[in-house]
Amino acid sequence: MAAQLRLRDVTLGYDRHPAVHHLDGEVAAGALLAVVGPNGAGKSTLFRGLAGILKPLAGSISLGGLDPRDIAYLPQTVDIDRSFPITVFDFVGTGLWRATGFFGGMGAREREGIAQALAAVGLNGFENRPIGTLSGGQMQRMLFARVLLQDARLIVLDEPFNAIDAKTSADLLALVRRWHFEGRTVLAALHDMDLVRANFPETLLLARGKVAWGATAQVLTAENLKEARRMCEAFDEGAAACAVDMPSRAA
Repeated sequence: MAAQLRLRDVTLGYDRHPAVHHLDGEVAAGALLAVVGPNGAGKSTLFRGLAGILKPLAGSISLGGLDPRDIAYLPQTVDIDRSFPITVFDFVGTGLWRATGFFGGMGAREREGIAQALAAVGLNGFENRPIGTLSGGQMQRMLFARVLLQDARLIVLDEPFNAIDAKTSADLLALVRRWHFEGRTVLAALHDMDLVRANFPETLLLARGKVAWGATAQVLTAENLKEARRMCEAFDEGAAACAVDMPSRAA
């Protein structure tokens, strides 16, 4: 299949200090890919780069002809300001910004779409609740509802099943399978290796750099997981700043 994403010698980081190093690889259109690795492996940094929030310090990310607005990004819940005075209905409605613009009007059709998205994730009756009153599982359902509304071809999920109950995980995993069945490209950063093995045919094992990338059974070996831990532990947080004006490494 054609590549939806192409990463060429990509380095990502903050204040010119790299967090993901020289990453090369391709994600086929319609792929269902898990991104795993120890804490501090650079998974969230990579996803911010794929979503266009973080620009590469070096290398390039190609979206295979996609407009950046056609990427649905689900951040970790810790990145959501729960104190912001917004209702569940209005928060989910932000998923329509790609179609309506930031100041676009919301008619009956848009309101019905929001209601359907909330119903799909089991949040009927929560429309007028402030987001700060939601439990962890309810918050995650709300974030999935917003992704549903975006109707994107590329979906990037950062720890979508972290710290939620088993019923919520099963319901949201069913949505991920639905997106995959519809031919959308889905990437998810995950910690649960059993969940990855059971549901994700492809995996990238990341530890600041690529440890392994391919069929899940071949990537999640004991040797590779041990190497990922070693690479993260060996990373020097005081490493020199990335020289952004230097040419990329030769292929």
